[in-house]
Amino acid sequence: MQLKEVNTREDAKEFLQVPRFIYKADKNWIPHLEKDIEAVFDPAENPQFENGEAIRWILKDEQGRLIGRVAAFIIGKLAYTFKQPTGGMGFFECINDQKAAFLLFDRCKEWLSERGMEAMDGPVNFGEKERFWGLMVEGQEKRPPYLMNYNPPYYKDLFEAYGFKNFYNQYIYRINTNAVLPPILEKKYERLISTQGYYFEHMKLKNINKYAEDFMTIYNQAWSNSHKHFKPMTREQALKTFHNMRQVVDEELVIFGYHENRPVAFFVSIPELNQLFRYVNGKLDLWGKLKFLYHRWRGKCRTIYGLVFGIVPEYRNKGLESALIMTLKNIVEKKQFYKDLYITWIGDFNPKMINIIEHIGSKKAFTLVTYRKLFNEKAEFERHEVLE
Repeated sequence: MQLKEVNTREDAKEFLQVPRFIYKADKNWIPHLEKDIEAVFDPAENPQFENGEAIRWILKDEQGRLIGRVAAFIIGKLAYTFKQPTGGMGFFECINDQKAAFLLFDRCKEWLSERGMEAMDGPVNFGEKERFWGLMVEGQEKRPPYLMNYNPPYYKDLFEAYGFKNFYNQYIYRINTNAVLPPILEKKYERLISTQGYYFEHMKLKNINKYAEDFMTIYNQAWSNSHKHFKPMTREQALKTFHNMRQVVDEELVIFGYHENRPVAFFVSIPELNQLFRYVNGKLDLWGKLKFLYHRWRGKCRTIYGLVFGIVPEYRNKGLESALIMTLKNIVEKKQFYKDLYITWIGDFNPKMINIIEHIGSKKAFTLVTYRKLFNEKAEFERHEVLE
């Protein structure tokens, strides 16, 4: 077997081709958009390169056929916030062959060790946790949502045989839009909107910069004390995120809550784009864009994908969770178009959020795992700390 670092444009093309061989017989696999993968490894697109570094490899057999790929990376200061300096590995794809898989894992471990790392998490992303994060261990009988990792069941055996251990579980929930919600939610909603100073509204694209800044304000307050690894969002990041969404967003699915004109809560959701991207074969070139627009016009996207949910700490336990959910439900009922809702992954280290989501009747649709491999086999392994 030959392991080759990705250095040329041809290497990068082969890196993108590997999953096409792995999943060629899998009817549920939807290729990630090639531009989304390439953006991760482009210093002009990914700000992680300012304080971090990344590398990719492809693996071929004796006949020169592609049989695997992997990437390794160090995310700046984040690597040193753990008990053991920890890097990451991801974008792993491999045939069902332990020798091949271990060769890929070993190369990541060696590269990270050379740079002072003592552990690696995987499979993770060189960037946002909302995309390309975790190994799917339950749910392969369904098509995955946009930007979510999907893999054959045998990957779990390969990771665990190498010595990766479960750092935390990630749960993606699903609920039908016609589900009957607990009456207490409507009572809390009615009480809150009748209380002076509170109001809720959906995003308006003509004021997108305002909502991007409101999102940043809430996000930074909501997560600033949630865990020691938190990095505040900048205004530039918020603006870029919202402007990138504008071509696909349904503005009525993005809900903000205010108290006396102060932004205090949000629930950001978008149409589930993989219901459209499944037709473009990973390529959003001119032909791919035309296919995307055609199938969107045909109404093929009938699922909502809840991306992120946040409430400023001093406004928690006041019914805002219920109000956001009821506001979205009222909008969906009015539109009578969307059939169900996926909620982006929630870690098992966040029992409060899990309780909220399960209380409204959501069921687990997919389970992924973020694994951690300690390079010192004698070191004590610790799972992710539980959020209070």
